[in-house]
Amino acid sequence: LSQNKSLKIYFVSEQKNSAEELNTFCLFSLRKKYFAGEIVLITGSANGIGRLVALKLAPLGVTLVLWDIDDEGNKETSRLAQQNGANRVFVYHCDCSKREEVYEQADKVRKEVGDVTILINNAGILIGKKFLTKRYRQIFWSMVACNRGHLISTASGAGFLGLYMQSDYGASKAAIITMMEAINSELYHGGKRGIKTTIICPYFISTTLSKGFKSAPCLLSVYDPEYAASRIVDAIKKEKFYLIMPPAVYLLGLKIFLPRKAVLFFESYVKFPESMEEAFGQKKKD
Repeated sequence: LSQNKSLKIYFVSEQKNSAEELNTFCLFSLRKKYFAGEIVLITGSANGIGRLVALKLAPLGVTLVLWDIDDEGNKETSRLAQQNGANRVFVYHCDCSKREEVYEQADKVRKEVGDVTILINNAGILIGKKFLTKRYRQIFWSMVACNRGHLISTASGAGFLGLYMQSDYGASKAAIITMMEAINSELYHGGKRGIKTTIICPYFISTTLSKGFKSAPCLLSVYDPEYAASRIVDAIKKEKFYLIMPPAVYLLGLKIFLPRKAVLFFESYVKFPESMEEAFGQKKKD
């Protein structure tokens, strides 16, 4: 096993690209850590990206702890994970929006499974009202005490730029990005450098949440969920701080250097408003 194992927390949101993007700021390949022996807790594991990430991790020798309010979906994830090679899978019913339920299930996990070393926070991504250290205190502080772990959070490219019909969603994602950056800063300056942080910032992933959304494939592709899940697991292995996909999302960060009209022109050029209306306008009326 790697002698430099660390706890990781991931926050997760969602056309398949044939080539893997280069890490913009890294000239050399990053060392990949081993996962064997890690206890991985995934919230929102009953379907979508949560399930796919669980299935990607299943053959890597981890113990999977699955939290969701969809019991049947979660059992199916457990079955598929074991089919994929997972030896130990534990399923729990947990509504992450209820603090006391999180505390209760966290106690059960500690007693029945052990201390979580990788927390993938994939559920409740549209809430964004509580700090991680408060909502997951009983899980997170065991990492702090051991100075070992990894915090992973799925945010979104929408967190870099306020976009049409995304005032609530984009604001919550921006909050996640700044929160994770602040946590990383606190851990670093507090001497807890054994705890790593990863922020997942995709554009759109073709899950149920964004079904029907279309985009300009030459710039901002809509990713296939399987491919996105593979990229997420790879980012965790390499302990990347940011996972930006596709690379064109980096352009959203240039907004402060551009006139506002240029940003609005770009939105029109990629037909973002039309795509949002087509994908979500009808849902809003319903």
